[in-house]
Amino acid sequence: MTGPGPDLGPELGPDSRPKLRLNRCHYPVTTLGPGVRAGVWVQGCTIACPGCAATDTWSSEPGAEVRVETVLGWLASLDGPVDGVTISGGEPFQQPDAVGELIAGIRAWAGERPVDVLAYSGYTLSRLRARPALSALVDACDAVVTGPYARNRPDGGWLRGSDNQVLTVITPLGRDRYGGDPPDGPRLQMGVEGERVYLIGVPRRDDLDRTAEALRRAGVPIEEASWRT
Repeated sequence: MTGPGPDLGPELGPDSRPKLRLNRCHYPVTTLGPGVRAGVWVQGCTIACPGCAATDTWSSEPGAEVRVETVLGWLASLDGPVDGVTISGGEPFQQPDAVGELIAGIRAWAGERPVDVLAYSGYTLSRLRARPALSALVDACDAVVTGPYARNRPDGGWLRGSDNQVLTVITPLGRDRYGGDPPDGPRLQMGVEGERVYLIGVPRRDDLDRTAEALRRAGVPIEEASWRT
């Protein structure tokens, strides 16, 4: 089952709780962490790493704001196993209040079940640790991948786009899920939403252009691509 994600239409009415700028949700995700996962991509990133594969997530579109409980409701509606939730973007740590509320809601929804939270950030871990609010958000996760994407660096391996990025485990569940040898399997999967085709995972060098060429040969030309600037 593929969860198309919550409705991103405007949400009216007063609400003092933080809203999440959201790009998309997807289920199942099998390339961004162990097991079968739910994926949440936030909208907005000012880091703007050259060569980023997700430039469509950079702008901070106010129209993409949703209540956190909307995302949690989508998560609770999924008809299938959820071993973990991966939060990427965009830059999750530029929305600490909303992402913190999201993670707290995931913990409440999971209860005693071992559902891990993996978050991506383009900031280094030392920079996140230097700010108490962001350091607390790191500690709310089970594992984090930190550091800017560097397109001139070799492939980073499992979960990392470049080898300067660092995978850090935070909790015992994180050590159990992320502390061993990386699993075998594909690094990319594909999602389709209307006329939009998106790739999920951490591509190796030239993976995106090879995928675009394979789609073209199959009669699916790509007119615009988020990794081409």
